[in-house]
Amino acid sequence: MILNENVLTPVCPLECICLNSVNDGSTGSNRGDMKHLMIDATNDIDAIKTWLAEFHDSPQTFRNYRKEAERLLLWALIERNKPLSSLTRTDLLAYEAFLENPSPVDRWCGPRKPRTSSEWRPFQGSLKPSSQHQALIICQALFSYLVEAGYLAGNPLALRRRRRAKTKPEQNTGPERFLEQGLWSYLIDFIEKMPRESDKQQARYERIRYLFSLLYLLGPRVSEVASHSMGSFREIRGNWWWQVTGKGNKTAKIPVNTDMLEVLGRYRSYHGLPAIPEVDEKTPLIMSIKGTNGISANMVYRIVKETVASAATELYLQDKIKAEKLRKASTHWFRHTAITHQADAGIELRYLNKSARHDKLDTTAGYLHADEDAWHKAMEAHQLSTKK
Repeated sequence: MILNENVLTPVCPLECICLNSVNDGSTGSNRGDMKHLMIDATNDIDAIKTWLAEFHDSPQTFRNYRKEAERLLLWALIERNKPLSSLTRTDLLAYEAFLENPSPVDRWCGPRKPRTSSEWRPFQGSLKPSSQHQALIICQALFSYLVEAGYLAGNPLALRRRRRAKTKPEQNTGPERFLEQGLWSYLIDFIEKMPRESDKQQARYERIRYLFSLLYLLGPRVSEVASHSMGSFREIRGNWWWQVTGKGNKTAKIPVNTDMLEVLGRYRSYHGLPAIPEVDEKTPLIMSIKGTNGISANMVYRIVKETVASAATELYLQDKIKAEKLRKASTHWFRHTAITHQADAGIELRYLNKSARHDKLDTTAGYLHADEDAWHKAMEAHQLSTKK
């Protein structure tokens, strides 16, 4: 690993950084009053890990926040020769410039590698203005938390002048990360044709079939899939609902239709369980191949990506454009696909909003494409009418 001449800190992931009492932040110049410390952290790494632990239920947020925290920490140690808890506003101005062009490049940038690789680097290259802005927003959130916790005396980014990001003119294109009905149908057909000759293949097929049905019929976030049990399915006044606690720790209920109940019953029966879950049953919503325990949000994401990649490879010979779109699909695409297809089916906006659990109706309205379809059809008619 590459070392700085002044501070013997390797460019490595957060979990691999080892510091001594001089640079670990225990005596940082911006440390708060220990009498009012509200977290069990005596050094910068422990403080960062405590902050990150607040996002344990949102894997994607956790990874994004960890990325920006470790970038800032490594930069402080290597380029400024000081701990994070000694950074000043002047230092952060220098960090803003650094994000535009992380250098020296061989120290800070490289191709995407596993976090366990010696070739891992915090950056792949210069950040776009929007990514720079997002990085500083996350760093400011970190500093604010540490100030609130009594770990830091002040937030060096609080003085930062708010700059309006330069963006292209806004276009009302709505959410585009979804699969059209035809592409979704192709994916379902692909799953139905998966091999089932061995016990392992059958188990893999049953889990994938159930997972994609769950994503499509309930529109959950990946963290919700990994964190809920089958006891979250509830019967209320003769109707079945999925009771979910999600973003912002808000609890809501989503209608469970007959198709979802059938899919659930089949998956449970395959694992030797009664078709209908018991009240407060602890069986994980998605299980391991052996059905012995649950799986992580990261594993859910990997199953989805591996499945769509295989389907896209098969589709590539027939339609390269659709294949490439399918290959890009991730777990969150299926949340968008679910809401979009429900809108196309004519489900009322107020019900869509409740199922999507959006704070604003405007957000849900972005999934309504009927006007766009009518607009396109009108333009097509116009073109045909002008032909001679």
